[in-house]
Amino acid sequence: MSADADFRSTVLRRLWRAILLRRAPLWAAALLPLLALMLFALLRPAPLSAVTKAATILLPAAWLIWFALDLRALQRRVRAEWARWLDAAVPALEDSSTLLATEPATPVARLQRNRLQARLLEVLREEDYRAIARTRIRFTLLPIIASLLCAASAYAWQQTRSVPASTGGKSASQSQPAAPGEIVLRVTPPAYTKAAAFESGAADIQVPQHSQVQWCYKRSGEPPAILELSDGQTLALTQDCAAWTATESIFWRVRGGAGSRHNIRVTIDQAPQVAITAPTEAIQVLPPGAQSVQLSVSARDDYGIVRASLHLTLARGSGENIRFSDREMPLPQSPDPRTRNWQKNWALAELGMEPGDELYFFVRATDNAPGQPHTVQTPTYTLRLPGPQSESLDSSALPTVVKPESLRSQRQIIIDTEQLVADMPRLNAATLRERSESIAGDQSALRLRYGQFLGEESTLFGDEHGHEEGHQAGHGEGAGGFKDGSMASIVAEFGHKHDETDNATIFDPKTKEVLRRALKAMWDSEKQLRAMLPKAALAPEYKALDAIKELQQAERVYLHRTAFVPPAIKEEKRLSGDVVGAQSYKRAQGAADDKVPQDVRELVQALAGNGALPALWSKSARSIIAERIGGDEQKLAAQRAVQDVADGCTSCRAVLRAYLRATLTEAAVVLQAKPQSDSQFRQAWRGKEQP
Repeated sequence: MSADADFRSTVLRRLWRAILLRRAPLWAAALLPLLALMLFALLRPAPLSAVTKAATILLPAAWLIWFALDLRALQRRVRAEWARWLDAAVPALEDSSTLLATEPATPVARLQRNRLQARLLEVLREEDYRAIARTRIRFTLLPIIASLLCAASAYAWQQTRSVPASTGGKSASQSQPAAPGEIVLRVTPPAYTKAAAFESGAADIQVPQHSQVQWCYKRSGEPPAILELSDGQTLALTQDCAAWTATESIFWRVRGGAGSRHNIRVTIDQAPQVAITAPTEAIQVLPPGAQSVQLSVSARDDYGIVRASLHLTLARGSGENIRFSDREMPLPQSPDPRTRNWQKNWALAELGMEPGDELYFFVRATDNAPGQPHTVQTPTYTLRLPGPQSESLDSSALPTVVKPESLRSQRQIIIDTEQLVADMPRLNAATLRERSESIAGDQSALRLRYGQFLGEESTLFGDEHGHEEGHQAGHGEGAGGFKDGSMASIVAEFGHKHDETDNATIFDPKTKEVLRRALKAMWDSEKQLRAMLPKAALAPEYKALDAIKELQQAERVYLHRTAFVPPAIKEEKRLSGDVVGAQSYKRAQGAADDKVPQDVRELVQALAGNGALPALWSKSARSIIAERIGGDEQKLAAQRAVQDVADGCTSCRAVLRAYLRATLTEAAVVLQAKPQSDSQFRQAWRGKEQP
């Protein structure tokens, strides 16, 4: 009997412990709001109202009563149902747990109970007790909600019925300055964003750019306060709201209050994102006989696109005789004002393209930002429609292709070179050499064409041998090669007329200088193309094109250069030694380029110590941070350091000094010559001792 009772009490004790562990979080959660209310009542300096005092006593008492009733109900429930719980949780008990709760009347029942006790010791573990507690004991939220409502009601009643404390006939409001009341922020985004206005408490918020932010008191009758912004501004908060326009991210705080800083992060209005999705290549060569082309563009903005247009430029002609025609087409609007997607299978006849023409096009989009809207333009894409190929003269007497008399333009050479650079990964060595040599030949012909204006006759690799052969033919014939012995015939037979390069033309010196710059760039381009380096040839080709355009667009007429007439020498100053107004022939040594502003240097030096800072140092520091530090996080952190130093934090000076030093660029290093004495010992050491 005693052994059975001990076994039953062991099972009940383990089950009861699992149930208590299951129920304890509910009791603790219901008690926490009441403990918080009691802590508020103990720490509050002002006297409590009668309702609050009663609540701090009655609510914990109510919780104790509910705790006792709930504990008693659990005990009765466990005592009545623990056997049924074991049968449902452990199938190995064979629904015979009732034998453990009562005294068996027959020997068979006692035998079955002994078997159950042995089986319980083997199969019933702590995890099974916890599983029974989770299944049978439910976690209800009703006591927690009731506790929260009661504590919140008592707190709200105390806030609305606060009684001022009297000490010596004076109230607390008279003995210390009144703290500002609860502040709310009212944000009105700009109309073009179509964002709704909202209110927020004193917390970190994020607003669109150009939003109107207002600080207002939640209740009237609050004392005035001063708001300090991180950029140095101060706003007076009275019964009327304080306003500010959001242009950059800042933080704010109430002067003299214990409140922390609150960030206002500004979302900058981004520029539109414009792309040409078809064609996918920057230079699209259409197949011969093509009749149409697919054009597809897309534009997207964070708030809205006001204007988007497609700009087309048609180039027709060859050589330097190229005609251009421009055309602009607005893109249609879409149901969503933030996007404009447009595509069209455009007929080449509608575009006005003929074989041999090129079409340049790009997309330009403008958003709806007020003041200065953002305008974005895509790179220029090219559609090229090849013309009919000229037939070559196939004859045994003419083994090479005869080039036409008209020379290719420098612009066409650049286009061919860019295309060769784009095709290089797919070309073999022979094809690359052939195309590079072909472009180099065109560059050489164009260089000779412009070189005639400066009297040049030679080529880079001596392809034209007329000049050299003329020398050999003229000098190789004997004295009988001339018809008569006159000086003119001798000069014509043996001489070779050359003009000086500078005097071979009638151009003015400035025009000659531009011609020399163009020819030098053509030389460099030809050398790179001969070496099969088309990518390196692009830079000199562009230089040559710029020089040619400068020559074509020049409006200055040629004027004959007159002789220079120097001013007359004053005879009274000759050999007098008077150097007033004369410039020294000695060159002064270079001075270091001081890239550190004076105000930054002085402020960094002042922050290195613990002494007084210069006047208006905070204004200088904030202006330096606004101009030289980028990024919201770094800028706000530096402005916090400025405010901490202004509050008297000595250790914060090192932080602000580090931010200011990070804004400085490295100053240029200038090598200065230092005077050094020379002696006989130094001369002997260098091996320069004089005998």
